[in-house]
Amino acid sequence: MNQRLTDYLNGVFTPYDGVKSVTELKADLLSDLQERYSELRAEGKDDETAFKMTIESIGDIEQTILEVANLSRSLERQVLTNFSASNLAKSDFAGVTAHKGQFKGSALHGSDFSGADLTGSSFKSSDVREANFDGANLTDCSLSALDLANASFNKTILVRTNFSKSGLDGAKFTGVKLTDVTLTMTDLRKTIFESCLFDGVNFKYSDLRGLCFDGQTFIGVTFDKAALNEVSFRGATLKNVSFQSAFTLSKKYYRAIKTICFDGATMDKLTFALLKGMEADLSKVTVI
Repeated sequence: MNQRLTDYLNGVFTPYDGVKSVTELKADLLSDLQERYSELRAEGKDDETAFKMTIESIGDIEQTILEVANLSRSLERQVLTNFSASNLAKSDFAGVTAHKGQFKGSALHGSDFSGADLTGSSFKSSDVREANFDGANLTDCSLSALDLANASFNKTILVRTNFSKSGLDGAKFTGVKLTDVTLTMTDLRKTIFESCLFDGVNFKYSDLRGLCFDGQTFIGVTFDKAALNEVSFRGATLKNVSFQSAFTLSKKYYRAIKTICFDGATMDKLTFALLKGMEADLSKVTVI
């Protein structure tokens, strides 16, 4: 065995130590090079010439290694972010980075995602009861058909986050700015919102009956065919807020609007005019 070949390959492969596929490539290449070196020596080439010709025979090996390493690392990242169909109840994901993670059909009851960066991740058909998302980054995340009962969202980053067909009984959103978030066909009747700012949020076909939004701020928000009976906006601020019925404003929708409490709320002229036309009780509203 030519030690010089071994030392040469060790130097070339050093930056990629620990990458499994690269280690396997190194072992195969060393075997081939040793065989080639032996053939050249058998042909009468001196040691230096045989070594040089052997090295030259492998071409741009560094580029090949880089490509293999990049592919390997990409595949490893995919494995590390796919947690579908797994029993992960009470797992510790606090502070992790898992972009585009997959959590489909998983048991995540009581898991800790506090401070985690889950940008672009997908949660679907999973048990996420009592999970902790405090301070987590859920930008561009999709949360569909989930049980999020009693989950905690304290100062969670919610940007273009999509909640769909999920249960949020007892879930608590505290000090959260919801930006361009969509809540579609989601049951929010027992959800708790405290000190939140809703910016560009769309409540689409969601059930908000009896929900308390007291003191919250709403900017450019759309209540799109949402159930709004007995909702409270006491002391809230509403700017450019839209209320849309499933049909041409029916008597049923008018009746629902009339049950909403706007006492002490502050709103812009356009929102005020819209609600006034729907016969909402705006007697205790301040117009800005």
